[in-house]
Amino acid sequence: MRTLALRGGERVAVVGAEWYDAFGVVTRGRVELELRDGEPGPVLGRDAGFWLRGTGVRALRNPGRRTARVCIVTPDTEAWRNDMNSMNDTGAVAGPPSSRSSRTHRLRGFLGTGLIATLAAMAATTLTAALARAAGVDFEVSDSGEAIPLSGIAVVTGFFSAVGCVIAVALLRWSAHPAKQFVRTAVSLTAISFVPPLLSGANTATTTALLALHLIAATVMVPTLTRGLRARVGPT
Repeated sequence: MRTLALRGGERVAVVGAEWYDAFGVVTRGRVELELRDGEPGPVLGRDAGFWLRGTGVRALRNPGRRTARVCIVTPDTEAWRNDMNSMNDTGAVAGPPSSRSSRTHRLRGFLGTGLIATLAAMAATTLTAALARAAGVDFEVSDSGEAIPLSGIAVVTGFFSAVGCVIAVALLRWSAHPAKQFVRTAVSLTAISFVPPLLSGANTATTTALLALHLIAATVMVPTLTRGLRARVGPT
């Protein structure tokens, strides 16, 4: 039995001869299994066990900041080999098919979260705009006196919310710290979105209402997507 320590962000290549009959157990932190095609595999948390023989895993990586530890047991008994083969037959061991299935399930779940958040943001901004219009806000942003319709507010909210979902999915796919990167990106984009209302030439009431709508959409989308990202990769 031996212990493998992985510092934050460290990657260790898997040598087939060393893992032929070895069984690993994560005793601290989290460990990501990297597949031979370079695709990220499942992230295993504490007390998770795995067997790498024939799974197509080429490296172990620590996606977090803190040191992760893996206890590696290499048995010599035939009974253990039979047990491991039985686990492999029943799909209890991590491998490429289950990794892809896990990623697909994770992505679908996150897209569902994004869709719900987008619909909620559209409803919130449209309702707020309707109340503001009832209170006397004209939502006129051009010299011609043309007002932004409620449907236009809903469509714009939905479009930019969908853009936020796409950014979140990309970070979930390629970033080691998707939640943190998403918050930074979303805050920056929200700040940039304040520029058009301020330059629109609209009256103070309309400008204030438009800024409020941007904040409302961000308040719905950013925390929801951030929680969704954290739920799928764990705290970092």
